[in-house]
Amino acid sequence: MHRRSILAGVAAVLAAGSVLAQAPWPAKPITYVVPFGAGGTTDVLARLVTQKAGPALGTTFVIENKPGAGGSMGSDFTAKAAPDGYTIQGGTISSHAINASLYAKLPYDPIKNFQPITMIGSMPNILVVRAESPYKTVQDVIAAAKAKPGSVNYASSGNGTSQHLSGVFFEQMTGGKMVHVPYKSSAESLQALLSGQGADIIFENLAPAMPHIKAGKLRALGVTSARRSSAVPEVPAIAETLPGFDVVSWQAIFAPAGVPKPIVDRLSAEMIKAVNDPEVKGKLVAQGIEPGGMSPAELAAFQKEELDKWARVIKAGNIKVE
Repeated sequence: MHRRSILAGVAAVLAAGSVLAQAPWPAKPITYVVPFGAGGTTDVLARLVTQKAGPALGTTFVIENKPGAGGSMGSDFTAKAAPDGYTIQGGTISSHAINASLYAKLPYDPIKNFQPITMIGSMPNILVVRAESPYKTVQDVIAAAKAKPGSVNYASSGNGTSQHLSGVFFEQMTGGKMVHVPYKSSAESLQALLSGQGADIIFENLAPAMPHIKAGKLRALGVTSARRSSAVPEVPAIAETLPGFDVVSWQAIFAPAGVPKPIVDRLSAEMIKAVNDPEVKGKLVAQGIEPGGMSPAELAAFQKEELDKWARVIKAGNIKVE
């Protein structure tokens, strides 16, 4: 009897431990790391989707902005966080594709250290010139860059950004040669273009360029996505002139590698529901963003394609950022 009592007690303790180990998730707020500053696209989208996903999960999300090194500092923080489902992050074309080839010493592996959750959405850049520019078409820019190498200046919001690499990819596909003029932000590069001092063209993100296009200050020549954007259907895709040209800035959600599958599945399901919510979708489309909703496996495959693509472009362009 004494031995049976001891065994029963041990079984009870183990059972209690098992219950504790399988405590319902989430049992506390979830930290959503934004590896860029407040007010940017990644930050805005984080707040948009978590407002819907939080109530559905029965918890709240705490947005933490950890900017620096093109999204690398915040991503490194997430990569080293406990894989318990209480830390996730907004990942982008920079932090989870471009940076792997751009930085000589990236402190994290964008595939090995992360678990994909879902894609929020993607947005093309748009090739714009001043309203009075002599360039009326994409072909005009190609012709100028080939006829007189170095005669066309293109601005960007910094080395290694999608605006910069759009220009590099454009040069590689056309055989033309342009001069890259990096600035610290989209606001600065757009001002350089608008003023006519320092820039002739920009492959700008769609959202910040739209107000200037609508005001008649900038002329849109083409979007960088493979197909036309529903936000500006009248603007041709650059691929219509340059087949195979395809650049989109994308926003996704990742967790640290090792998060249990049941948590990944639930996180993914609720985030996909949030992205597909009519109100959220409407706000995404209004910003020129094509809503996502990929499964973790689909996002993983897409990310691998993006990593390989930008590795080729960056290597061919001999681009490095310390």
